[in-house]
Amino acid sequence: MSPSWNRTSPLIVGAATALAVLTACGGSGTAEKKSAAPGSDGKPVSITFWGWTKGSKEVVDAFNASHEDIRVTYEEIPSGNAGGYAKISNAVKAGNAPDLVSIEYPMLPEFVSQGAVQDISGHLSDDVKRKFLPQAVELTTLGGKNWAVPFDASPQALYYRKDLFEKYGVEVPRTWAEFREAAGKVRKADKKARIGTFFPDDPTTFQAMAWQAGAQWFKAEGDTWKVDTTDAATKKVSAYWQGLLDDDLIRNNASFSPEWTNSLKSGGTIGYLGASWGAGVLSATLPEQSGKWAVAPMPSWDGKPASGMLGGSTFAVTKDSEKTGAAVEFARWMTTTEAGVRARISSGTSSAFPAAAELRPAARAAFDAKFYGGQDIYRVFEDAGASISPNWAWGPSTGTTNTVIKDQFGKVTNGGATIADAVEAGHEATVSELRKRGLKVEG
Repeated sequence: MSPSWNRTSPLIVGAATALAVLTACGGSGTAEKKSAAPGSDGKPVSITFWGWTKGSKEVVDAFNASHEDIRVTYEEIPSGNAGGYAKISNAVKAGNAPDLVSIEYPMLPEFVSQGAVQDISGHLSDDVKRKFLPQAVELTTLGGKNWAVPFDASPQALYYRKDLFEKYGVEVPRTWAEFREAAGKVRKADKKARIGTFFPDDPTTFQAMAWQAGAQWFKAEGDTWKVDTTDAATKKVSAYWQGLLDDDLIRNNASFSPEWTNSLKSGGTIGYLGASWGAGVLSATLPEQSGKWAVAPMPSWDGKPASGMLGGSTFAVTKDSEKTGAAVEFARWMTTTEAGVRARISSGTSSAFPAAAELRPAARAAFDAKFYGGQDIYRVFEDAGASISPNWAWGPSTGTTNTVIKDQFGKVTNGGATIADAVEAGHEATVSELRKRGLKVEG
């Protein structure tokens, strides 16, 4: 059997014969003519890197201290949706973009479709790609070409107050049916307590749930995008969460808001359905609850391991960079070497769940598991990462899709719409946007 990273996914079928599906509004990049070799003229190659993740400066400093042929200048920018993506796009349009940028998996196809990043296939060997979680490689492979270097992955997990689950006689749910039953037991045991939260401001959490259920919102076939954000799997997830809201079995708070945080602190919310990176968020937010939390696999529809992915980032080379080789070499060092992950950890952050399997022992060792009673939570993440469905693909208009769904989810909070209504609105807006861009759409 061929390596799974070389598998042909639904996104790649057809798109390999017509990359215009992605790049109707921009060039595909030409890695061959932009292959400046590090130190080829006897002097260090200088590259610029824009990012926002904690520890990036420490990584750059460590790289510069250990390499003589490449020098990296780092500029911290706002996180993607907080202005970082707009800054990158504007710089590309103005012709003064940096060589390397951080881009999250959901946004990568949009940057590719705009011609903002370049094909790096000629600089990313099969040996390097084998180091990464196969699903992460698939999410950075469009039209049979590699457009970014994966950094981290973010499988889903269930975080729960072990002490309160025991107090209320609640078993850790393995299925979504059991999760609903557990939600009812929690509310019955304490009228003020809820098992978890629906985040109206965060469509990516909902998308991860749909992904886990087997949804496929985007497919590229030939020169046509097939869009269906309301397939059977998504409808099932929409109805399920609508039922939890209607029956007042979960909270409805914005993610990481004071309301959400205070509810966790008071014991009013005793569970959190999040990503692997959520482990650090909880321990930093609730230090006084150290030893009371545990991590379990995400409930699934049939009780078998299954996960979507919530977030995760990559490094891409901008279209006009003439230093592709040096930029990819730096990205490779950041994402596949123990020295790179150690440098990031030195900033005080854990590296969450690296896409490169070889780095996970270092990440595990760096994470203080006392908050989770010494539990080996990385074992949970490893199993969840392996269970991520490979059939999900992001489309070239994620910004539009998410903005509309988020706006409509806000109306769900006010009782003016349903989750299904919000997702349907996202579908219509996505199809309209793609047609406006001149792309062929079916949906």
